[in-house]
Amino acid sequence: MIPIRPLVLVAYGSRNGATAAIASRLGDDLRAHGCEADVRPAADVDDITRYDAVIIGGALCSSHWHGDARRLAARARWTLRHRPVWLFSSGPLDTSAAEHDIPPVPFVRRTATRIGARGHVTFGGCLGAHPKGWPARAAFNSGRGGDFRDVGRIDAWAETIAHEVVTERTTA
Repeated sequence: MIPIRPLVLVAYGSRNGATAAIASRLGDDLRAHGCEADVRPAADVDDITRYDAVIIGGALCSSHWHGDARRLAARARWTLRHRPVWLFSSGPLDTSAAEHDIPPVPFVRRTATRIGARGHVTFGGCLGAHPKGWPARAAFNSGRGGDFRDVGRIDAWAETIAHEVVTERTTA
């Protein structure tokens, strides 16, 4: 009998694409470590009941999590309470996220507590030329652009989650 691989939703809210790229990498890493992964924009997620585990990520802008990620977490909070859930944020335009843990912004902290999230991590962001939104354009124009994502940290986090989800599936 072939074991069924756990299905993990990786939903994200991304304005300029960096958070979407992190979500995509998480999906690839989860697949490499024994899971199936469905990577989707948070705004496109209607139902999470078919997933064995959920990861929700949101871009940070002015200390706020992306609206699509906030809305999904709020809309699905009752179902999320009955699944393994992890949250991530992306956004610091410097090396701080790779140097030390950055606590979640208030909405994410409250949501993590309410749904019993197993963890949260903040990854560095990425801001390239021609970003959307005046805060991002102002940051880029002031010299704060660049790619601060730590792919090794992203990969390690995904591997830890995959191990936990696969272990729970095989011992259930």
